Amino acid sequence: MISVQQALHIIDTTKIVHHIKKVKISKSLGFILAEDILAPINMPSFRQSAMDGYAIIWSDNTDYKVTEESKAGDAKHITLQPLEAVRIFTGAKVPDTADTVVMQEHVSKHADGIRIIKMPRQGANVRPVGEQVHAGDKVLTEGTRLNEAAIGFLAGLGISKIAVYNTPKVSVLVTGNELQTHGKPLKDGAIYESNSVMLKMALQRFGIKKIKIFKAKDTLKATNKAIKKALDYGDILLISGGISVGDYDFVKEALDYNHVNELFYKINQKPGKPLWFGKKDQQFVFALPGNPASALTAFYVYVLPILKKYSGFSDYHLPRLQAKLNSAFKNTTGKTLFLKGYCKDGNVGILPSQQSSMLNTFATSNVLVTIPEDVENLEAQEHVTCINLDGYGN
Repeated sequence: MISVQQALHIIDTTKIVHHIKKVKISKSLGFILAEDILAPINMPSFRQSAMDGYAIIWSDNTDYKVTEESKAGDAKHITLQPLEAVRIFTGAKVPDTADTVVMQEHVSKHADGIRIIKMPRQGANVRPVGEQVHAGDKVLTEGTRLNEAAIGFLAGLGISKIAVYNTPKVSVLVTGNELQTHGKPLKDGAIYESNSVMLKMALQRFGIKKIKIFKAKDTLKATNKAIKKALDYGDILLISGGISVGDYDFVKEALDYNHVNELFYKINQKPGKPLWFGKKDQQFVFALPGNPASALTAFYVYVLPILKKYSGFSDYHLPRLQAKLNSAFKNTTGKTLFLKGYCKDGNVGILPSQQSSMLNTFATSNVLVTIPEDVENLEAQEHVTCINLDGYGN
């Protein structure tokens, strides 16, 4: 059995071969950029008006004759003479000889043209070529997570496809004879299976779209076969249940049979002590405890970092924060505890129903309060480290 810190070190030092694909920018939301982006054009590519108003050659005069009009999208070439003005609109091309745009609010109209009531400084309200970026500038760097602003920026540069780190295909294998699909009357001795839908939702929240669910009865033959099928489908395999030491727990033996190499097994933590992590070539496998709260805790602490590393994130752990405990707490287990908590305004309360089988307070928690294995007594208002459960997702 290893410590939480040792397990996290193994997660941190596990090397991953990334897969890169080209996607349309309209399909790139949430992906990590796999290349530096250089601007193919100046932005703007021509001198633009920043206001609705009148383009002029700046002078001390206040009366100008209006000779032309320039609206957004016009490509015509206008030559402006001194004391002439062009009616112009926001985003429109500024005549080459003009150097200033006067806001329409600062102008009065008369029969022969306009009179400027408030003269702006010379050069006002004209966006120069390349004001935002110049052609050839590095505008986004590899490792940037693509949000709506970044995608809009790329579209404005005329870029239609980019290289991103691909997200993994994930298999979820659920074991257990006692498990029954929800939506039907519960049979005697059975329990409703919840881990597959819970893990699927956690994966989808992160942005994983290619997910396949597998199920296996509690026999070695069935478990061997199910693990092989799941490995054939996915880059990452999450197994729920069957990893402990009971007479009908066959997952560890079946992983050996399928040539998956163990990286660690059993962590000095609660919940989720019987957690198994390994790899086969470039595939990764987590055998999670069958109890729902244990499985979800393991997902947040260990699985999600591997998913994020695979997807190109450099900052792949959920964010940690410091908060003050609402009340004293005693850790008598000698294990690192991950406790469901609710944090507000820098204070955190440890919720009831901490058993590994219980999701009821997990459903209302927003942090996991982390109590190290060597810490026994914590006083009220003492600071603790919390894992922010709101810190991921699209």
